[in-house]
Amino acid sequence: MPADLPADTPVHDAVILAGGQARRLGGADKPALTVGGRPLVEHVLSAVPAARKVVVAGPERRPVPGVVFVREDPPMSGPVPALAAGLAEVTAPWVALLAGDLPFMGPGHVTALLDAARRTGGGAVLLDDTGREQWLAGAWPAAELKSALAAYAGRSLRGLLGPLVRARLTLPGRPWFDCDTMDDLEEARMHVLNEWTALACKELGIDPADVDRDLILDLTKEVAHGVARPAAPLTAYLLGLAQGAGTAPEDAVARLTALAKNWGQTTSETLTDG
Repeated sequence: MPADLPADTPVHDAVILAGGQARRLGGADKPALTVGGRPLVEHVLSAVPAARKVVVAGPERRPVPGVVFVREDPPMSGPVPALAAGLAEVTAPWVALLAGDLPFMGPGHVTALLDAARRTGGGAVLLDDTGREQWLAGAWPAAELKSALAAYAGRSLRGLLGPLVRARLTLPGRPWFDCDTMDDLEEARMHVLNEWTALACKELGIDPADVDRDLILDLTKEVAHGVARPAAPLTAYLLGLAQGAGTAPEDAVARLTALAKNWGQTTSETLTDG
């Protein structure tokens, strides 16, 4: 059991549904898309460190130690067949059932769901910020879920899981947030950026109000595109040195942006000097 989780966390396996066609993302491999530099599915994997077994229902994008990959039959046939494939691997008394696109789901959220399921003797499902059940964010008694699945002929997770619910939880943070569209993905990425900016400013003793994040991002994007990708972080560092030396950041950004936009002409003139 990880040291930062309660020792009495219910013994459980985890099933992560990471297949599907992602139509609203243009058919992209959604669990492989990144937030904060990590694929979405890896965020979810990190939320179940105490699971005795982790089963991912979806394509094996790359080998992950300790993770069992399964596929629904036939592939792309929906979440209920995917759950059936994953549940066939479950041997623990409790199972955490999660989507593969939950970047803000953490171990504490999963533990809270498992505790609620054990306390009530049934399923526990997470509610989003509007009070709606998130059927791919819950914890369930494995034997009861298997029995219900064996008797179920429908295609809806709600139809399968709804009768098993004994607890509905609202948890802190945004563990319910999933990435169904490109707008969702960009919102998740900006949330991570906001968190990092706040924590980095706190660590360095900087007032976040003094950081014009969008101005810096626009500059580094211009440099990465017009000069070279490694030049972007170096330019941000040089901007900080200039500000520390007393140069107004707006003036420094304007000059560096102009330099990046005219990079081709500038280097041509430099190379032909002399």
